[in-house]
Amino acid sequence: MGLVAGIDAGTQSLKVLVYDPRKQAVVASASAPLALDSGADGSREQAPADWVSALRDCFARIDPSLRARIVALAVSGQQHGFVPVDDAGEVLAPAKLWCDTSTSAECIQIMDAVGGFQRTITLAGNPILAGYTASKLPWTRTHRADAYARLVTILLPHDYLNFVLTGQRFCELGDASGTGWLDVRTRTWSQELLRATDPDRDLAACLPPVAAPDALFDIAPEAAAALGLAAAVKVAVGGGDNMMAAIGTGCVTEGRLAMSLGTSGTLFAYSGSPVIDPDGAWAAFCSSTGGWLPLICTMNCTVATERVASAFGFSSRDGDAHLRATPPGAGGLVMLPFLNGERTPDLPLGKGVLAGLDIANFTPAHVYRAAMEGATYSLKYGYDAFVRAGMQFDRIVLTGGGSNSAAWRQLVADVFGLPVEVPAQAEGAAFGAALQALWALARSQGNATSISDITARHVTVDPALSARPDPDRSDAYARAYARFLSHLDAITPLQRG
Repeated sequence: MGLVAGIDAGTQSLKVLVYDPRKQAVVASASAPLALDSGADGSREQAPADWVSALRDCFARIDPSLRARIVALAVSGQQHGFVPVDDAGEVLAPAKLWCDTSTSAECIQIMDAVGGFQRTITLAGNPILAGYTASKLPWTRTHRADAYARLVTILLPHDYLNFVLTGQRFCELGDASGTGWLDVRTRTWSQELLRATDPDRDLAACLPPVAAPDALFDIAPEAAAALGLAAAVKVAVGGGDNMMAAIGTGCVTEGRLAMSLGTSGTLFAYSGSPVIDPDGAWAAFCSSTGGWLPLICTMNCTVATERVASAFGFSSRDGDAHLRATPPGAGGLVMLPFLNGERTPDLPLGKGVLAGLDIANFTPAHVYRAAMEGATYSLKYGYDAFVRAGMQFDRIVLTGGGSNSAAWRQLVADVFGLPVEVPAQAEGAAFGAALQALWALARSQGNATSISDITARHVTVDPALSARPDPDRSDAYARAYARFLSHLDAITPLQRG
């Protein structure tokens, strides 16, 4: 059995992980940073050429003998973004990303055109929120008219990397459900929403065909040569980073709740049927394994703790000491960490708020704790919507950079009142992409193994990183969470404008 590789093209970096299924071990990994262009209007953009350069750089740093043994790979990519591509496959403009809030007005315009927020959920299962792909099209039409006129194919970030790897234009249901156009119940494009996005153009013709979850493609010869891979390598469909993290955490059957503490915070759970909230409290996404993936997403997680650490001149790696030096509830200090606007709660124009300052809690440690608690409470806000809908869970599987913090793991266990487990393989999205590639390759060879069989065999947890809720701390956090909600209620009318 050969090796499989997972590529995770995130917001801050691109990572490559090489996995040996026989030894059940990661045998190589590499990472390259990515720059983010930010504008005062909420724009968040990247150059797709930088993703390709980072991809080549990562593979170049992997031993050639290991590269030669890779037989299949898949890409995990940041969701929702928009890469406009012309007929020749050239990128026409910078990619607008998931965290771009400059198109919030366009979200409203599209939804108004079909009859409003509720009507949009009726059509697709989701409202069109800031960051979703749909709103980026009318923005581009207005602000980059030449690029829009030459547009032939709408690709998401992971679709574009698949295009670079295979020379073919295709998408898959998990990532496609984050565009705002896919009716997740029927898994078909909503023609009404496409017309509302641009009544003068047939956007359906710009959408690539949808590939099956276990589809495989041949690597393009030029891509194989550029990455130092064998010409026979197969490329699986991959998916959005949350969909791949679901695989990497074993969240492919009902009952398991996964949480990622990354630049954004996410909370998701597999479902065998569509799970749609009429109020749009969560994203009713499809999974990349044939089911559905109801998902809560916040736009501010580790970005909040890292900014606080930077502002006070210490590293977030030293943050656990600040948590140990301060009590649950941060001495009454409350942070609404909406530095990038916010999606959960839905405040695309939201700003950060620091409330409850006094002479005792105005310290770097208290502010850092308030940032970590605020990021966690935003996820709890979404989790409560899951619970109100009748979903039940007995544990949380934690991934993302924040899971490296013992204090944050304990904080999550205490706030949610659930045991926390951390997979032995920390790079959940990249690992999930590698496992999807393994699954698709096996099925192409006549092995009818299920994705749940694959994850049961290869996804393990590290018992040393587990955390169990402490009742006393849980009570203290419940009171602090209530304060967070009261401040949120107070500022919501102001930040909705």
